Amino acid sequence: MRILIVGAGLAGLSAAWSLHRRGLRDLTVVEALDGPGQGASHANGALLHPSFPEPWNAPGIAWQLLRDLGNEDAAALVRLKQLPQLAGWGLRFLREATPARYLAHSLANMALARHGLPRMAAVREAGIDYAWRPTGSLVLLRTPEALQVARGWSGRLEAAGLRRRWLSADEAVALEPALAPQAGRFAGAIHNLEDERGDALAYCRGLATWLAGQGVALRWRTPVLGLATQGGRVTGVHTTTGERLEADAVVLAAAAHGAPLLRGLGIDLPVRPAKGYSVTFAPAAGAPAPVLPRLAVIDVDLHAAIVPVGDDRLRIAGTAEFCGFDTRIAPRRIDTLVRAAGSLYPMLGGAPAWSRTAWAGLRPMSADGVPLVGPTAREGLWLNTGHGHLGWTQAMGSGELLADLLAGRAPGLDPAPYAPGRYAGL
Repeated sequence: MRILIVGAGLAGLSAAWSLHRRGLRDLTVVEALDGPGQGASHANGALLHPSFPEPWNAPGIAWQLLRDLGNEDAAALVRLKQLPQLAGWGLRFLREATPARYLAHSLANMALARHGLPRMAAVREAGIDYAWRPTGSLVLLRTPEALQVARGWSGRLEAAGLRRRWLSADEAVALEPALAPQAGRFAGAIHNLEDERGDALAYCRGLATWLAGQGVALRWRTPVLGLATQGGRVTGVHTTTGERLEADAVVLAAAAHGAPLLRGLGIDLPVRPAKGYSVTFAPAAGAPAPVLPRLAVIDVDLHAAIVPVGDDRLRIAGTAEFCGFDTRIAPRRIDTLVRAAGSLYPMLGGAPAWSRTAWAGLRPMSADGVPLVGPTAREGLWLNTGHGHLGWTQAMGSGELLADLLAGRAPGLDPAPYAPGRYAGL
């Protein structure tokens, strides 16, 4: 079977890895950019977190978005000029924000993440070094009330198998001494035992190198213009260079850029771009290497995660901005992240000792907050997209599920919550 994967980010390369291991080795990966992991995967949050499976459309999100219109410091910001483009998708996004659906989607996301993470051991055994550290993550809760609310919600995730420990403020500082200056500012914490951290870009580059060594065709600087069809079946892709690349199955793993490709077939893919930001701190040239925090720390009030990347960088990532395909960096939103990082780790305020790199990427957000993985009603067309802020967390789980379905095997988890067919027209 000839399989063509559109997109060489976390989702596309993880799918290629899983397909190759299933014996499906007539693989081609096409990527518009000049190498692996150059889009939304490039400088993501560096955290794999099955402990945070919640989609962005929590109950009350409609009021939150309305309240924060025009607020550049908001965790989730909708640009007014994007409202017409978000209309149909946005109604589904809001309709899914009921307590029952929010819980169901959170549990589905967690199941997919936990399906994949143990299988990433094989990537490391293949010699791919992506600065993996299985240290877990630490969630800071600032008030007793926040602690109580978190316990109520967490019980539902723990009942589904999630492993975590509840810590006092003193126990949290003992686990992460870098938090000592903030010890009096939070009531307690959660230590998520299953979370991991690493370098997503190194992961993508490592997978690409391994796949190339196995004979997988990797085509860089090959933008896809549209899908080729014959008799209603998808049979390949047309590229901007005038090529027609044939395949028995086309896997669309192009993140937020997949929706425009399907419009040519009259298909409205319910995935929209949500711009996320990150700032990476590294020692300035000539400065002594600092002692970084050991754990990824998630501050619920700041709506941000601060994650050590390898042993020499610290990255803060967060926020969502609905602004279409605009990848320009808004300085004020970067300033918000920098202030958040400095409020938690005052050591970052020493400007001469640190260099900072700002980044923005387009997360592919599905309307219900759960990725679309599997075959569509259009023969020959498969999807692996819509992961939102859970891209790396779910990449291997999605790849494994997709590979099992394409290989005709019974998957290791129920594919129904992720099936594209849950949306009309797919």
